[in-house]
Amino acid sequence: DRGLTPLGRQQALALAQRLLVTNELREATALYCSHLPRAKETAAIVAASVRHLSPVVTHDIDELRVGDGDGLTWAEFERRFGGVDWDIDPSVPNAPNGESLLAFYERTTKTLQSLAAQHVGELVAVVCHGGVIEQMTKFALGLDPGRRMGQRIEHCSLTEIEHGPARTRLLRYNELAGRLAD
Repeated sequence: DRGLTPLGRQQALALAQRLLVTNELREATALYCSHLPRAKETAAIVAASVRHLSPVVTHDIDELRVGDGDGLTWAEFERRFGGVDWDIDPSVPNAPNGESLLAFYERTTKTLQSLAAQHVGELVAVVCHGGVIEQMTKFALGLDPGRRMGQRIEHCSLTEIEHGPARTRLLRYNELAGRLAD
């Protein structure tokens, strides 16, 4: 993760502009982000549009951890460690010291449930990664944690999940509708 590309910056700025115009996160009481550079940069760009909240960095909402594969290109990662078939066994780590699909699900859902418990009845904004969104969407829909959903999560899209003691609901998913032009 080397941070946002020029296109990524444009997408984050478009999201920030949308949030300024729509005020859809005006009631947010907290803004959390992953510690990875692209999430921190995105959070910094949208923070002014979210009640000028300062992003709180949270390590356990980062993307799937690749352990010894960190810093490698995907081609080098695959050459060095091969591929893992999570359709056969979702408990197998992706690389030495990396995560399995099930471990990723457990880490992210536990962390986001903890954040929800700290902010009962509040709207909380989280700037994270597609994999984290996929895990929480599976949780909200009651899907098998060991299966991949397969849909592409769009950069700077909005997904809204309502989590409470009685139920968890997916209110919107991967929403780009209404995004202002780049």
